[in-house]
Amino acid sequence: MNIIETISNLVIELISKFGYIAEFILMLLESMGIPIPSEVVMPFSGFLVNRGELAFWSVVFVGALANLTGSLIAYGIGYWGGRPLVENYGKYIFLKKHDLDLAHNWFEKYGKAMVFFSRMLPIVRTYISFPAGFAKMPLGEFSVYTFLGGLPWCYLTTIIGVKMSDKWERIKDYFHIIDIFIALAIIYIIVRWLYKKK
Repeated sequence: MNIIETISNLVIELISKFGYIAEFILMLLESMGIPIPSEVVMPFSGFLVNRGELAFWSVVFVGALANLTGSLIAYGIGYWGGRPLVENYGKYIFLKKHDLDLAHNWFEKYGKAMVFFSRMLPIVRTYISFPAGFAKMPLGEFSVYTFLGGLPWCYLTTIIGVKMSDKWERIKDYFHIIDIFIALAIIYIIVRWLYKKK
C-alpha cells in the first residue's frame, strides 16, 4: 500500500466517522499546503450524500468555507513571514520548493485572477495562497476570489461522488486522473480568456 492510498483510506475513515467536521478540517489542511487529497475528500463526501448521511449543499459550502479558512492561514503566513519562512519550514508539512515555485510563477504571470482560476488546478490551488501573501494582495479581494473559486471545485467533485457512488470502489483510485481532466479544461478556458483579452 503506497502513501497516497494510505492517506486516502484515512480520509475516508475520518469522514465516515465525523462527517462535516472531518470534511472541514481535511479541506482546511489541504488549503494550507498539507498534502491531503481533496480529490478524495469531496467525492467521498458526495458518496455519503448519496447514502443520505450528509446534505449536498452543506457538503459544498463546508468544503468552500474550509478552503477559504485554510487559504487565509496560508496567505497570512506568506504575508507576514515572506518566502524565506515558507521555504525554511514548508518541508515539515511536505511543501516542495518546486510546487511553491510553480504557484509563484503562475501568480506572477497571471496576477490576481489566478487566485480564482487556480482553485480548480492540481498543485497550484494548494499553494497559490502563499505567493498571494508574498505580494500582499488585498485581503478582501483574496477572500472573495478564493471563496468563489473554491465553490465550483467543491460542487464538481461532490457531484462526481454523488453520481458515481455505486462505482466508488472502482473509481476511488482514479480521482487524480479526473483532477487532470478538470485542470486541462480550466487551462483551456483561461487561455481563451487571455487570448480574447489581448
